[in-house]
Amino acid sequence: MRELFRTNDPTAIACASALLDGEGITCFVMDVHMSALEGSIGALPRRMMVADAEYSRARAALEANGLDLFDD
Repeated sequence: MRELFRTNDPTAIACASALLDGEGITCFVMDVHMSALEGSIGALPRRMMVADAEYSRARAALEANGLDLFDD
């Protein structure tokens, strides 16, 4: 698995998940349950993960739909 992006914005994660699902790309959100440790304030970012083989296609799909969530 490879990290596609990380963010504190739950709407960005939901939007990206729906978009990737529509493209047939399986994604997995990590660190969702960290809120128990942080006190539910949303300070710790969640990581969107995809299979290594799907990374380029997933990134292109998000960029083509205006989701600029990448650090580089």
